[in-house]
Amino acid sequence: MSNPQKAKGDGYERELAAYINDNTGLDCSRAPLSGGGAIGILSGGADLLGVPNLFIEAKRVERLNFHDAMRQAERNRTSRATDDVPVVINRKNRMKTGDSLCLLRLDDLLTFYRAYLCQEGFVKEDECQPVQSAQPTKKL
Repeated sequence: MSNPQKAKGDGYERELAAYINDNTGLDCSRAPLSGGGAIGILSGGADLLGVPNLFIEAKRVERLNFHDAMRQAERNRTSRATDDVPVVINRKNRMKTGDSLCLLRLDDLLTFYRAYLCQEGFVKEDECQPVQSAQPTKKL
């Protein structure tokens, strides 16, 4: 007998992968055993594979402790020895996938935002060199 919450989470991971693919042109997919499995080398990693530079933790729950979810994403990312940016994506029941909420640390957001500002010409080209954040992403 399958666990209904696990099935809901697994479904959201597939739904999220399809949504990202449709809106970016990527070919990402749900990671095997991403829903809490503890067997093999693929467990304990990101929920989605094929999303460059992002370590996505997908959560489909009504009440989410974002701090705990971010700690889980950062812990899993550290155990995988990757520099990917941890991102928690949450959707409640009856929400559209595109209305899901995304959580990432401010320094990580500013890295992405700065690249966007440079690309769109809002920042002078000579100021568009990569900058180390004042506070590196916290690792647990």
